[in-house]
Amino acid sequence: MKKLTRRTLVQGSTTAAAAGALAGPALLAWTKAWAQTAPWKPEKGAQLALLRWKYFVQAEDDEFVKLIDAFTKETGVKVAITRESYEDVQPKASVAANTGAGPDLFWGLYSLPHLFPQKCVDMTDVADYLGKKYGGWAPSAVTYGKSGNKWIDIPVCYTGSLMNYRISSLKKAGFSTFPATTAEFLELAKATKKNGTPGGLALGHASGDGNTWAYWCLWAFGGNMVDKNDKVILNSPETEKALNFAKELYDNMIPGVASWNDASNNKAFLAGEIHWTNNGISIYTAARRDPTKQDIADDMDHAYFPVGPVGKPTELHLMFPLLAMNHTKYPQACKALITYLLEAPNFNPWIEAAAGYLSPGLAAYEQNPVWTADPKRTVYRDVAKRSLTVGGLGSVGEKAASAVSDFVLLDMFASFCTGREDAKGAMKIAERQLQRIYR
Repeated sequence: MKKLTRRTLVQGSTTAAAAGALAGPALLAWTKAWAQTAPWKPEKGAQLALLRWKYFVQAEDDEFVKLIDAFTKETGVKVAITRESYEDVQPKASVAANTGAGPDLFWGLYSLPHLFPQKCVDMTDVADYLGKKYGGWAPSAVTYGKSGNKWIDIPVCYTGSLMNYRISSLKKAGFSTFPATTAEFLELAKATKKNGTPGGLALGHASGDGNTWAYWCLWAFGGNMVDKNDKVILNSPETEKALNFAKELYDNMIPGVASWNDASNNKAFLAGEIHWTNNGISIYTAARRDPTKQDIADDMDHAYFPVGPVGKPTELHLMFPLLAMNHTKYPQACKALITYLLEAPNFNPWIEAAAGYLSPGLAAYEQNPVWTADPKRTVYRDVAKRSLTVGGLGSVGEKAASAVSDFVLLDMFASFCTGREDAKGAMKIAERQLQRIYR
């Protein structure tokens, strides 16, 4: 039997991950060896509080907790985990930033750290270490991670916002593959409604599902909130075309989407009420693990969003940044924990447990077999490389972060689709909101 030394444990990390997840004594032994060689040494007596988004895949959270427990046992750093919905992470992080009190670490959504970049611990050394070791960061991850020349967060992972659809309903509507263009997508929506198998896209304050499809739709028709200099340019013929397309889609969706949050379409799809929507892979994962939903899992697949008149992909995928607040008493412990989570023997089994829900921002993890073991997961592998950022043509700083967290664009689409405003009125309201944000 080969002796497990500190050298073999640390240098053999990639091999260990490829062979299977470390567990029990093996994970603890690897963690102990890692802690002795890691660049960041937790402060004496360090204790951390971490607030994260509520999981959508139970196995993902189970693996996360397993890693946290191993980190605590071998470093002595206790980590208290709190979970909140997507929508609640941002206001609680903002309160902590303003008061200088609260959790040490926040694992949020999109450009959350850019709401208060001066309140974030400098993570440049961690980002450089991980990027060099694991093949480099995707361009969108660099944009989300940096404020000026400084990294203010670590882009842990993405969740792809892709089209989830029932294969049989697609074929019944006359399509052999999911539509590649927005024009074809509209035809699919009309046909599935006629066939009694409609779809739906969230128009309520759904931070993930609602925002991602609204931004995609705007960009697909050439609309933009701001130009490269952050000048507001939303009120345009291109935006109006996007609104009109969205309204036609909405008219062919299931009723009630105007009140949907991020969990609503999952429930509706699994209940057989809708047959297409945009989502992460959590619907498929839930169906595959439920013996009573195997028919849905077998009959569903995933696809990239259709391309609009601009002629190129305009997708926005969810990025989950992990940041440390500068009010923490234990910045070295924060850096050690973040680095530990993204080391290969830990991150590989973590994304395997998530079954495609967590997509990598680091190139090395594109080789994980989770992306090819089930072909229905493969499209989620490359979302970090395909994703635009919430800043669009402009910067991804505090202003873009405010616009997405305030649902400015999503509310514009919702007000027009539901008939509360005409196109001109909806654009004018959103334009005024953006001008206040970008002044």
